[in-house]
Amino acid sequence: MNDMRLDVDTHWEVIGQGDRPAIAIHCMLGSSRMWRPIFEPLGDQLSTTIFDLPGHGKSGAWEGGDPGSYQRLAAQIAGSFIERPVDLIGHSFGAGVALRIAVAAPEAVRSLTLIEPVIFRAIEGTHECDAVRHEQNTLQRLMSAGDWDEAARGFVEKWGLGMAWDDLSQQMRDRFARQMPIVANAAQANFDDPADILRDGGLESIDAPVLLVHGANTDPSVPLVCAELAVRLQDVGTATVPDAGHMMPVTHASTLAELIGMNIERS
Repeated sequence: MNDMRLDVDTHWEVIGQGDRPAIAIHCMLGSSRMWRPIFEPLGDQLSTTIFDLPGHGKSGAWEGGDPGSYQRLAAQIAGSFIERPVDLIGHSFGAGVALRIAVAAPEAVRSLTLIEPVIFRAIEGTHECDAVRHEQNTLQRLMSAGDWDEAARGFVEKWGLGMAWDDLSQQMRDRFARQMPIVANAAQANFDDPADILRDGGLESIDAPVLLVHGANTDPSVPLVCAELAVRLQDVGTATVPDAGHMMPVTHASTLAELIGMNIERS
């Protein structure tokens, strides 16, 4: 179904009939449908709300905003679905949104699962962060020059399913190119942390069980982000998924369903 949330025509649905409410937040250039193979097996335990971020899937367009403001909007929309403590799950950019909610309102989170978090501010000053920032600067120069296709090619080949840009349909390439302004805005939140998620005492305030998951074949920055977050969390577990890259919700859905199920059992 669709309804207006934070002035955005938002597409959402609920998977499962379990007693526990959950919310899942997808990645950049993804959509809510990626969650179906993960949460359908958990339907007896969870009633999971999945929704399309602005400018994604079947939701309405994103109208733009200040640098980093897209993360705030995404968090506000996700928060609009919370009526009682939830199991909160996020992938990539969505993991940053989920963590922002958990830091702002720890009492609203029953468990937290962060899949491939890209909160690069947590590893600022490292070689891994510098490498990712260099790549982002290259994308930004392409976008500033109006070369949306080439920017989208770089982003998709780096953070997507590993498919060559030329192997994608023209419809998909066009859609990804249109979404690149969203990627640029979201990157500001990943690198600069405008919500001050990493402030002293912020992560430490989360008393719900947290699970940090990354793929064995992901970018080297992501395991480092997971490690830096883990040392500050009260109740945390980590998992490395063999043979998985950044898009493991698509490639390793059954494994993630098992891991999420294990984490919710801890709360």
